[in-house]
Amino acid sequence: METIGHVNPNNGADSFGFRGLKAVYWNFEAARLYEESLRRGESQLARGGALCADTGSHTGRSPKDKFVVKDALTEKTVWWENNGAISSEQFETLLGDFIKHAEGKELFAQDLYGGADPAHRVKARVFTEMAWHSLFIRNLLIRPEAGDIASYVPELTIVDLPSFKADPARHGCRSETVIAIDFSRKIVLIGGTAYAGEMKKSVFTYLNYTLPAKGVVPMHCSANVGSKDDPAVFFGLSGTGKTTLSADPDRTLIGDDEHGWSKEGIFNFEGGCYAKTIRLSAEAEPQIFAASQRFGTVLENIVMDPISREVDFDDETKTENTRSAYPLDAIPNASRTGRAGTPKNIVMLTADAFGVMPPIAKLTPAEAMYHFLSGYTAKVAGTERGLVGVQPEFSTCFGSPFLPRHPSEYANLLRDFIAKHHVDCWLVNTGWTGGGYGTGRRMPIRVTRRLLTAALDGSLNRADFRRDPYFGFAVPTSVPGVEPHILYPVKTWQDKAAFAETAKKLVGMFAENFEKFEAHVDDAVKAAAPTSSLAA
Repeated sequence: METIGHVNPNNGADSFGFRGLKAVYWNFEAARLYEESLRRGESQLARGGALCADTGSHTGRSPKDKFVVKDALTEKTVWWENNGAISSEQFETLLGDFIKHAEGKELFAQDLYGGADPAHRVKARVFTEMAWHSLFIRNLLIRPEAGDIASYVPELTIVDLPSFKADPARHGCRSETVIAIDFSRKIVLIGGTAYAGEMKKSVFTYLNYTLPAKGVVPMHCSANVGSKDDPAVFFGLSGTGKTTLSADPDRTLIGDDEHGWSKEGIFNFEGGCYAKTIRLSAEAEPQIFAASQRFGTVLENIVMDPISREVDFDDETKTENTRSAYPLDAIPNASRTGRAGTPKNIVMLTADAFGVMPPIAKLTPAEAMYHFLSGYTAKVAGTERGLVGVQPEFSTCFGSPFLPRHPSEYANLLRDFIAKHHVDCWLVNTGWTGGGYGTGRRMPIRVTRRLLTAALDGSLNRADFRRDPYFGFAVPTSVPGVEPHILYPVKTWQDKAAFAETAKKLVGMFAENFEKFEAHVDDAVKAAAPTSSLAA
């Protein structure tokens, strides 16, 4: 086995069990990974310097192909209604087949951290068979100091082999695609998919399992902080605005997707950003646009002119889930520590596909818990394999695909932090207005930015509020710089009767979805449920 690069000599690939590998390329930086990826024909070079790669048939995550080992550790701690199970024996067979499949191959390895807080981070070693995957995960996780590599010993190992095809009968999975996690052995195996996002979400899933026991809330959110030491977090599913809205030139970006909240404050799990780029423009999102056209950035499934090498962010021929993966230092005002104090504001982003929710609402602590557990939003095309268009979705904690534990564990921790620190909570609709998906229009980003600015600088707390007749929460009656009618969703609809019917339908969907959580919440949270009685 040829070993090239920097690695702890006492803890190499053989420590994991690999044998017969042709070579392992350790901790290569961007330039070497560019060379290897281009030489192997994995990717192409775009004008501006980004590396363009395609992920094949998998242009989004495959949540139905994700499995957790059910053993003595996880039997009573994992939320099995939300997680597929395989046995320890099936995982052992899968692991052996992965190691056998890797024989004779050249692998790339990155030694990284998941978590900017040394007290709560995990040392994650990632083996990939594709060079661009190695660059992707190097961008997305936190890169250790060069001096730390010599003594690095991984706590979590991820093996990503897209060319491996799982056997459902042999491995206990659903298809040739598999994402299998063994929390006891701290191993993740990814096969049958070249979608790079599976790697980063596997680290998130691992931290979602381990951190609650330490009193830390893992959160599917972006975060930033202003000049007045006023951190804000933005919960939301992919495509609802986490990356876009946290990339504010007037605030320091902490991270765009995954964070923890401990008694010391919040900290980023990652060292990079994974931004959706469909219809990306320099005018609307200048920081992300610039970061997506630089050396070191990985672009996924983006259409590129074969002659000029210009990328077309408006072309959705391959998928609407086009992506840009770049290190945080590509954003000029990004935090260099990935850490901040206690949040002053929590923003829950919902992409309302029905177009009946207001652009912003202030939530009481009980309402915040109700909407956090509900996780109402819309799945946007391409973020999951086979998803077309926009579909209404209740994704508890705004991240159900990544929750190994029951949602009440995360919600109770979050509730305690909100109460202790008197955090202001907001629900922001980045979805539709004037009608549902296909009829209305997407909420103007300038409106969302203006409302968020007012919420984060404290001025919105001084506004007059009305009580929404369907959802019960407080909605500002007017905000400087925002058209008054847009704060009253019914006024944006031509057919008022259709609005009422649609709003009542959504209220009913909330009630039906929340039934499974009623045994886990107190009366105040139950009373925070939307009701159509106020609209009678």
